[in-house]
Amino acid sequence: MEHFAFLRDEVIQRIEEIGRADILVGIPSYNNAGTIAHVVSTAAEGMTRYFPDFKAVVVNSDGGSPDGTMEVASKAPVPSGVEKIVTQYVGPSGKGSAFRTIFAIAKALGVKVCVVVDSDLRSIAPWWIERLAGPIVKGLCDYVAPYYIRHKYDATITNNICYPMTRALYGLDIRQPIGGDFGISPQLLENYLGKPVWESDVARYGIDIWMTTTAVCEGAKVCQAHLGVKIHDVKDPAITLGPMFRQVVGTLFSLMSLYEEHWKGVTETHSTPFYGEPLKQEPEPVKVTLSAMIEKLRKGLEELEELWSSILAAENLAEVKRIASLPEADYAFPAELWAKVVYDFAVAYNKRGACRRLEASPEEIITAMTPLYYGRTAGLVVESRDLDSATFEEQVVQRQARIFEQLKPYLLNRW
Repeated sequence: MEHFAFLRDEVIQRIEEIGRADILVGIPSYNNAGTIAHVVSTAAEGMTRYFPDFKAVVVNSDGGSPDGTMEVASKAPVPSGVEKIVTQYVGPSGKGSAFRTIFAIAKALGVKVCVVVDSDLRSIAPWWIERLAGPIVKGLCDYVAPYYIRHKYDATITNNICYPMTRALYGLDIRQPIGGDFGISPQLLENYLGKPVWESDVARYGIDIWMTTTAVCEGAKVCQAHLGVKIHDVKDPAITLGPMFRQVVGTLFSLMSLYEEHWKGVTETHSTPFYGEPLKQEPEPVKVTLSAMIEKLRKGLEELEELWSSILAAENLAEVKRIASLPEADYAFPAELWAKVVYDFAVAYNKRGACRRLEASPEEIITAMTPLYYGRTAGLVVESRDLDSATFEEQVVQRQARIFEQLKPYLLNRW
């Protein structure tokens, strides 16, 4: 099979048994025994309820979970007629490798639409499958990104980097470019599988931003599906988001070189159409540790000032040093400074030879950016303490995205 040397023999056997399918929902997992059964059963029910004439397959692509995730997925009940494939993927450990296996199975089965959903979802409902697959089945678009109602402190990497950067660089307003739940056309699947990226950070947490950016830059029609509240296993950004940050942002920055001619010519932002009716729901609160994030910025300054001085414009470094010295009661990290910091790091990552005294590797550059990300996330928390989610969206997230757009000439000048 083309592209499929990485599929296990038993998976190839299952593909041959099933023959062909019309719709496939893939679920990547690692240590999700507590939630995977609900996701498998709900996804399968969604396929049969909303696409009753389609041959349906659900795939669990697991990273070798020691907690029994695969066993739970295997036993999860699905409606009669829904086929199930549960496998441990082959390749670098990470979500992207799980997706690669899902995509290969979908292509081998000749599906009309492939949907991927996260394995830790507690808010997934059968209608989510229609929202993610429907636009592709109806020929409305090639790539369906999710649009959720989320707590203001959930999705800090999205709010602070992936959303404003995708919008400013590529001129498309996609609110959740790394949401985790997507619909993909067979043509786009083929495009993804053919790319030489599967040993890079794309094989890990970089997969979502890579999928979205590739779709946008290679001419796929994109839409957003209203999915309501996303309830999943939320993590305190002060404690757990380091590796994800490095992989996502490293991938985003790498793509800037690949698609340089595309983003340099973009001067305005276009809206992305929605599918489905919006919902009125309230998300669960997310706990954040403000003092821990500010401390990470201060510690970063202590340890990384020399490297920062090679990456940041002098006036930006001076402002970071001033902010790091502020007491918590007076703390603020403005969005204008943050946009310039992100652009400075994007230039350093892609133009290492042009940066003064900069001998750091790409990985070291991204790692050095992490404390500044915590610093801006702390600033975002301070700015939005008294705001509800709707006001936060407009006054903080949308304002910040507009600032990234307005400062794009700064990026172009430094590039």
